[in-house]
Amino acid sequence: MKLARYGAPGEERPVVIHGESTFALDALTSDLDGTFFESGGIDRVRAALATGDLSEIDMTGQRIGAPIALPGKIVCIGLNYSDHAAETGAAIPAEPVVFMKDPSTVIGPFDEVLVPRASVKTDWEVELGVVIGTEARYLASPDEALAHVAGYAVSHDVSEREFQLERGGQWDKGKSCETFNPLGPWLVTSDEIPDPQQLRMTLDVNGVRRQDGTTANMIFSVAHAIWYLSQFMVLRPGDLINTGTPAGVALGIEGNPYLRAGDVVELAIEGLGAARQKVGQA
Repeated sequence: MKLARYGAPGEERPVVIHGESTFALDALTSDLDGTFFESGGIDRVRAALATGDLSEIDMTGQRIGAPIALPGKIVCIGLNYSDHAAETGAAIPAEPVVFMKDPSTVIGPFDEVLVPRASVKTDWEVELGVVIGTEARYLASPDEALAHVAGYAVSHDVSEREFQLERGGQWDKGKSCETFNPLGPWLVTSDEIPDPQQLRMTLDVNGVRRQDGTTANMIFSVAHAIWYLSQFMVLRPGDLINTGTPAGVALGIEGNPYLRAGDVVELAIEGLGAARQKVGQA
């Protein structure tokens, strides 16, 4: 099942995509947010589809928003692919590298990404986004973790490397610029992704393939990351976890071809859809 949101920024309406048809969810919920997930919203949508209680709609020409409303928090796992760690000159971490990202960076999958003013090192990162469905607090083991996942989405963890690495050593500055987390096009519910460690992920810039990896190469699996994070913070319904990126970022390419206004980024994850963002200037 695919959950999505459409409409102008700040006015998105929730829908479910079932086969070739799209159905409005206004009768069930006002939005796809923490309250929706926490209250069994996914099960209600599934039941309504089975009984035919939803109204079919035509989304042709409509803007596609992020598939979830503004998350309570975005938690990111850095250096979570060995090839990416190697290209950046970093050691393989013994424990997950954790940083936070401003939730207001979330935008739609086809919205414009803005290069910050004074930026010279805006970079791309395709990532598997994980949306929490039920509260995860002090989980006993990674075996419990995936039961707390609502679903998965294509996430673009845009990063400004100078801000991140050369301006005081705090990663958050290079990760939290406006528009720096395109998400979607939809949230695929966890029952349709039985193994999140077997998904191919790709990213192209101006038609040139830059990243081509697989979640099988994560250093810390999705389950491990959720379990680990639950020891340090409460993961709540609607929270987003970005799980790291494979090799191929501009930081690790000779000549460092960082993003500039006019560039086009296309990214996809197997089973989760594809997104496309044009780059503009703030």
